[in-house]
Amino acid sequence: MKRFLLAFSSVVCLSVYGFAQPAPKQAQWSKLYIAPDKRVISRGDGKPFFWLGDTAWELFHRLTKDEADFYLKRRAEQGFTVIQAVALAEFDGLGQPNQYGQLPLKNNDPSQPNELYFQHVDYVVNKAASLGLVIGMLPTWGDKFNKKWGVGPEVFTPENARLYGQWLGKRYKGKPIVWILGGDRNPETEKHFAIINAMAEGLKAGHGGTQLMTYHPTGGSNSAAFFHKENWLNFNMFQSGHSAKNAKNYVMQRQNYQLFPVKPTLDGEPRYEDHPIDWKPEKDYFNSHDVRQAAWWAMLSGGAGHTYGDHNVWQFFDPNRNPAISVARTHWRSATNHEGAWQMGYMRKLFEAYPWAQLIPDQGVLKNDNSEDAGYQMAAVGENKDFMFAYSPTGKPLKIDLSKFSIPQLKATWFNPRDGVSTPIGAVKNEGIQEFKPPVACPTCDWTLVIGK
Repeated sequence: MKRFLLAFSSVVCLSVYGFAQPAPKQAQWSKLYIAPDKRVISRGDGKPFFWLGDTAWELFHRLTKDEADFYLKRRAEQGFTVIQAVALAEFDGLGQPNQYGQLPLKNNDPSQPNELYFQHVDYVVNKAASLGLVIGMLPTWGDKFNKKWGVGPEVFTPENARLYGQWLGKRYKGKPIVWILGGDRNPETEKHFAIINAMAEGLKAGHGGTQLMTYHPTGGSNSAAFFHKENWLNFNMFQSGHSAKNAKNYVMQRQNYQLFPVKPTLDGEPRYEDHPIDWKPEKDYFNSHDVRQAAWWAMLSGGAGHTYGDHNVWQFFDPNRNPAISVARTHWRSATNHEGAWQMGYMRKLFEAYPWAQLIPDQGVLKNDNSEDAGYQMAAVGENKDFMFAYSPTGKPLKIDLSKFSIPQLKATWFNPRDGVSTPIGAVKNEGIQEFKPPVACPTCDWTLVIGK
């Protein structure tokens, strides 16, 4: 057996993502970009960037420097590449100070950011950079321009949104940052659209077009529905959300995969580990199998990456300090060690062992019955037809049409998404339809079949 052991030390991460080692104060990093007509994000060295995100929405607002250090080091160790965090946080982010007593704005005016508050943001951004992590920074949570629910208040106009965006873009120019507008809100009025577009224009003016931008919508929604043809939107993000088990997040992924102009797409907020299903504890909680299922479904339907989340971590639940939101039940430090987080790293490790950017979703290679339920199987084949990943969420056998491949002799392997262990099957001839039975079958025993050279 071969184990894909994760050794994502800071040295490894820094070398992979283009940072100098040791990282100087002005860290050099491999700028992210998107080549024309490509569905993945690329690094400055031309290699694909695997977006493995974690939602840490309250990172700047609720953590001290020492706590942020702990969190970021753990996620780097687990193999994450992107940390999604919010400058103007959701939970009374304008009225409740950060852990150093600082509010982000003076007089709730986006054109008057508080330097002392953003010095703490600077620290977290730089710490993440030293660990090879990119910050997916939301300039604001959505309740500051479209309250709908939550605390708000709405403080943005198109005019101050542009000023605030330009200030942020200039401040963090040259840093490993991807900008994520929105914040769990959809634009519903002309003013909302004007605010978002103005903020995007401001950011671009500030960073000079050197950083990527996307949009984080509300649950069950998709940035492509609002901004796909806007030049500032470099890639699409959708939120499959937390309302049900077996939510078909691949549907939006497939829709976006077919859009023109071609842009990368990923699920920026799927079902969280240890989150009550539909926000109702009586329905049980999402577990590690739920988050693995969402991740593999998204990736094999054309994802440019995937974002994981833990219900306790995004809010940094601490019963001694921060009240629980939607019945969180585990201290955030303990929750960083939930098995689903480690398993996201196993997935990334497997993908990066192959030219994963060449994968094309191909359900035609699967020849067994395949109902769209919890056990829905999914496959993607390399563009040169020389390797394939096929995922079986509940361990049902996979019938594969081997005639799809361009090479006469193939090797097959079972990859266990739960522990990162690969079990060789052996050589197989490129002929006909062959059934592959996983080593173990059970409702939560998911397996990935790898066929290649």
